[in-house]
Amino acid sequence: MITLYGIKACDTMKKARTWLDEHGVAYTFHDYKKDGAPSAELLARWCDELGWEKVLNRAGTTFRKLPDEAKADLDQARAIALMQQQPSMIKRPVLALSDQHLLGFKPELYATHLS
Repeated sequence: MITLYGIKACDTMKKARTWLDEHGVAYTFHDYKKDGAPSAELLARWCDELGWEKVLNRAGTTFRKLPDEAKADLDQARAIALMQQQPSMIKRPVLALSDQHLLGFKPELYATHLS
C-alpha cells in the first residue's frame, strides 16, 4: 500500500494528491495535523534512506522561527525530535512506496516510480 504523508492544506501536497488521483494511484493519506506526527522509528527510516538534512525542512517558517539554540548543533537525533514536536518541519510530501520513499513532489519522479 502507498501512503502519502503531509499536511492537507499545503499547496505542494495538493499537487501531489491531484497527480495521484488523476493517474488512478490508490493511496492512503496521513495528515500530520489530523493523524499526528510520524513515529520516531518511521522518521529514522526516512532519515536513514533520504538523509535527515533533506527530510528536515529548514527553509520553512516553522524551522526559521525556532530559537537559535534549537537550530544549533543539529544531528539526526535532534532533527527527529524537532520533527516529532513540529511535523510541519518535515519536507512535504513523503510518498511511501513498498520499497522506498520519495521526498517532495516532482511529476516526472512520480511517473517513473508509479507507472
